[in-house]
Amino acid sequence: MSTQDLVLIALFCAVIVALGLLPPVSIAVIPVPVTLQTLGVMLAGAVLGPVRGAGACALVVLLTVLGLPVLSGGRGGLGVIPGPTGGYLLGWIPGAFVTGWLVKRFAVRAGGRLTSLATHFAACLAGGLLVVYAVGVPWTSMTTGLGMGKAALGAAYFAIGDTLKAAVAAAVAHHVRRSYPIEPR
Repeated sequence: MSTQDLVLIALFCAVIVALGLLPPVSIAVIPVPVTLQTLGVMLAGAVLGPVRGAGACALVVLLTVLGLPVLSGGRGGLGVIPGPTGGYLLGWIPGAFVTGWLVKRFAVRAGGRLTSLATHFAACLAGGLLVVYAVGVPWTSMTTGLGMGKAALGAAYFAIGDTLKAAVAAAVAHHVRRSYPIEPR
C-alpha cells in the first residue's frame, strides 16, 4: 500500500467522521438514528474504489471500537457493536467495498473515461443501501428482539433519505473522477 493510498484512506475516514458531527435524528420506529455518515461511506467507495473505500470505513470502525467518539452524537466504544446500530456500522465496510467494486467495474472504462452518472448512482444504491441494510436490519432485529419485518419496516423509513444521499454521493464522485481521476483500488 502506497503513501497515497494511506492518505486517501485517512482523508475519507475524516470525511465520514466529520459527517457525524451533525446531530443524529431519531425515528421512533427503531432505535437507529438517521445520520449523514452513510453519505461518506458511499463517497469513500465511489471515489476511492473497493479496497481503499472499505479501508476508510474499517478505520472508522476501529476508531469507534477503540472508544473515540467518531459516530454521530459523539458515540464510540466497544459497546456500540453489540447495540442496535452495530450491524449498520459493520455493514459500512462491505457496503463501501461493493460500491467501489461496482464503480471500478462499470463506471470506469478503458482510458479513464466514465459512463453516466446513473452508473455511479446505481453503485451507491447497491453498496450504500442494499449491502448496509442487508447487514444492519438482521442485526437490529437480533439485538432488539424486534421481528425481521418490524426491523425492515423501520429501515424503510431510512430508504428515502439514503436514496437522496446516494444521489449526492454519485454526483460528487462522478465529478471528482472527471476532475481528478483517482485510480480505484
